[in-house]
Amino acid sequence: MREIGTLTNEKDARELSDYLYVKGIDNRINEENGEWTIWVLSEDKIKEANKLLTRFQQDPNLIQDDELSRQAAKLREKEKQENTTYQKMMAVSRIKFRTSTTISRLTLILIIISIGVTLITGLGANINIVKYFSITGYEMTGGYIRWMPGLPEILHGQIWRLITPIFIHFGLLHILFNMLWLKDLGTMVENRHGIKMYAVLVFSIAILSNLGQYFVGGPSFGGMSGVVYGLLGYIWIRGKYDPLSGFYLENWIVIMMIGWFLLGFTGMIGHIANAAHGAGLAAGMAWGYLLAKQRPHFRKK
Repeated sequence: MREIGTLTNEKDARELSDYLYVKGIDNRINEENGEWTIWVLSEDKIKEANKLLTRFQQDPNLIQDDELSRQAAKLREKEKQENTTYQKMMAVSRIKFRTSTTISRLTLILIIISIGVTLITGLGANINIVKYFSITGYEMTGGYIRWMPGLPEILHGQIWRLITPIFIHFGLLHILFNMLWLKDLGTMVENRHGIKMYAVLVFSIAILSNLGQYFVGGPSFGGMSGVVYGLLGYIWIRGKYDPLSGFYLENWIVIMMIGWFLLGFTGMIGHIANAAHGAGLAAGMAWGYLLAKQRPHFRKK
């Protein structure tokens, strides 16, 4: 918020404030020692607001209009109602996220498939089975991984390999952690968007995160965490820029997940698919921002 100028007349100050507001420039006026100071809330609106102030000072009759005041009052009342609705939706979202014990349909299917694949691969230990779910087949020879470059299986029609690595998990904690987060985050998105859009979001994030990890570290990877980070990024950014969307995450959740993401780069918690996490998070954030930007109540931060 920045001061753009002062006026000595309260009526002029309020008329200018209404005019700026109707022009999309949120502002506040403050009286001190007989002068009325005009404050503009958004830094990127300062230049435009200064121009309008200068024009008004040169010609105070420029914006004397009763209809303008009525229009500004309607806009302010609409914003007040939207903010009230937003607060109510956020309160409901907090309660639902903390207390929800249900699992949405596609999320449940993803969890069942993940558990099934994890079991038949022996928690990822049976390479002979794992390689059929990997993005491309590979062999372990003398501690080294060998594979044919260029994703030949996918090029020959096995396009499901772009997705199936998300169902592979290497250990009980690995799958437990991912499934718990998928249950909460996935159910939130599916319940609000429906199964079709949710499926597009999940599988798009899966493909991008799998390809990202493959090109950085090869085919020996697996897990739902790229999708989980993508859903986290989507919910976080969508709620941030589209406050009426109903999406909400507690700050501690975002901080914890980002902290865990950064910890993965230290090597302190073993071999982590950092590229999958990063690609998934970036994809989810971008998707959330682009959808939010299309909404009429998009908020610039």
